Amino acid sequence: MDDICKSRLRVTQKSMDRLECMEAFVAAVDHGSLSRAAQARGRSIAAVSRAITSLERRLGTTLLVRTTRMLKLTDAGERYVAVCRRVLADLADAEQRAGSVGEAPQGVLTVTAPVMFGALHVRPVVDAYLAANPGVRVRFLLLDRIVNLVDEGIDAAIRIAHLPDSALVATHVGATRRVVCASPAYLARHGQPSEPRALADHRCISFTALTPSETWSFGPGPHGGRAKQVRVEPILSVNTAEAAIASALEGQGVTCVLSYQVATPLRAGALTVLLTAYEPDPLPVHLVSAARAATSAKVGAFLALATPALRAALGDGKRSRKPC
Repeated sequence: MDDICKSRLRVTQKSMDRLECMEAFVAAVDHGSLSRAAQARGRSIAAVSRAITSLERRLGTTLLVRTTRMLKLTDAGERYVAVCRRVLADLADAEQRAGSVGEAPQGVLTVTAPVMFGALHVRPVVDAYLAANPGVRVRFLLLDRIVNLVDEGIDAAIRIAHLPDSALVATHVGATRRVVCASPAYLARHGQPSEPRALADHRCISFTALTPSETWSFGPGPHGGRAKQVRVEPILSVNTAEAAIASALEGQGVTCVLSYQVATPLRAGALTVLLTAYEPDPLPVHLVSAARAATSAKVGAFLALATPALRAALGDGKRSRKPC
């Protein structure tokens, strides 16, 4: 073997070794201990430890502080684990695509979304997906709570929130506003609040999934400054947006919900949005999946269909249209 071939072989081997080290590092972070990472990867604890040490030597910095009881990421480790996740996810995606060309989606696809958002915007996507993929069955779970995709066997989910860094693959599809609203009949009796603090004198209806405490959040308002936290004393607290909206429509009080949840009564004039100058920043809407799941044919087909459909529904990227 000539010197050029030997050099190329060494480069290839180093790249493979580095990927294995990255996998060991991510496994240690995800499992919280070297022993559990070793068990998951079918390696010895010493092998996992050596892999992480090899990365640290190459980078010239400490990635993990290891003790007998716990692992703690350093600042450099926090940054590098995100890089590792992207590299490994891209590699898995490339391998999956290469091996599944022409493969028809099949099996059971499990999708979850918040109750009203799912009914309004995701259900039509699910119907179109089923029509286009006869080999797939769908479990569609409408839940107003955050689910653990891996633990609960979820392939794809809608998240309406700012996302923390995680191993999930997230695609931004739009945004939605938090709005305070009441019926014209209620406002005729009680008047319209001119600023958030005025809510202390109003009958408030709390949708606990959005306002879990007795403090409602607002933006800084027309004069700038800091965001505002206003304490209210709800006359009614409910765990579904539908119930909060129904009571508001009956003139029982002022409620805080997401704008897509009241789009129909707002268009009909049955509810009026209040305190628009004090609205907080919109909440982003993401379509998320576990990195490994995103590479399967059934999940890839759903993401490809859902992403443009949800962006169209939410007006993502259209400056002339406010978030739903």
